[in-house]
Amino acid sequence: DLIELLRVTTGFIPVIQLASSNQTYAALVQAISNGDYDNVIGDVTVISSRREIVSFSIGIFDNSLSIIILQSFNVDIDLLSFLKPFSRSLWLLVLIAFVYAGILMCMFERHDNEALQNRSLVSQLSMSLWFSFGNMVGYGADFHANTASGRLITAGLFILCLMLVASYTANLASDLIISKSQGTISGIDDIKSGKIPFNRVGVRVGTASEDYYLREEIEIIIH
Repeated sequence: DLIELLRVTTGFIPVIQLASSNQTYAALVQAISNGDYDNVIGDVTVISSRREIVSFSIGIFDNSLSIIILQSFNVDIDLLSFLKPFSRSLWLLVLIAFVYAGILMCMFERHDNEALQNRSLVSQLSMSLWFSFGNMVGYGADFHANTASGRLITAGLFILCLMLVASYTANLASDLIISKSQGTISGIDDIKSGKIPFNRVGVRVGTASEDYYLREEIEIIIH
């Protein structure tokens, strides 16, 4: 489309030649400098050494330097990873809220709720703690609150459940994504710092990536 637009606009007759697969970008630039081609259309990176011998038009498509590495697999198994989304202090607060709500539920409902009547104090407290836990995690319980105070506690547990479940799910998903996306390196700075031996890095010959890599490697050796 670009060549057709140039042909219609400027009136020239294009003679298109496809560069061979083994021809480097540096060789293409040198071919223009030698007069073999009038212009080259491709993802040729603009660097200072090439600007000295040829001219570049405004970029049509963005081109960036990318690093391809072998995908790493983390096989470490942490049986307590489900606790990581919350800090220790937050887990402690959740435990305190769970026990406190259960005690209040037992105090307010033990005389008016049929599910708690005719039971020992230990059984009433256990049922109340189960009610608190079930509503806190969104599961629910086997009985419902009858008193106004009990309903108020239930409403508070529902609200707490919404906040805890949403926050826990988001933090857990974030931790899982981070743990799976950890690679050997995170960018060009890791290569410059020697995290990977230089002889283990492959760069295509005759490209701007080669010039950049060799320049950075020389700077590291000098420093």
